[in-house]
Amino acid sequence: MASLGEKELTSKGVAFTSHEYDYRKKGAEAAAEGLGVNISATVKTLVVKLATGRYVFLCVCGDTKVSMRNFARAVSAKSADLASERDTERLTGYSLGGIGPFGSRTPLDVFIDLSVLDHDRVYINGGRRGLLLGFDPETLIDAANAEVIDVARL
Repeated sequence: MASLGEKELTSKGVAFTSHEYDYRKKGAEAAAEGLGVNISATVKTLVVKLATGRYVFLCVCGDTKVSMRNFARAVSAKSADLASERDTERLTGYSLGGIGPFGSRTPLDVFIDLSVLDHDRVYINGGRRGLLLGFDPETLIDAANAEVIDVARL
């Protein structure tokens, strides 16, 4: 059965591939291992709350750490913090470990870190645990209608 993310992308005619793996725990490292790809080719999706109360998606390579201070600065916000688990699941309709920017219950603006473009192919959660969707990075950016920013640091 197709996930909400797959359904949304298919309805838009977006080229992607679906990759299921044996989900054991959340996190980019576990997803990369389950799929047999380099962790830097996975894209983790974070839900971030800006100082204004606005929520957005921030997508970064799986091996990066994000400075919320730098992210807030990049989007001209006073501050930014990771959304709570409760708010993340309420807004997206997805469980932690399966959150992606497609098919979300609440449409949120999407920001993708520039480092995603360093890869030929990237893998992002497809809307349920144990499902990654594969994309050419440019296709991912276009499909998510994302703004590319430089905020991640290794």
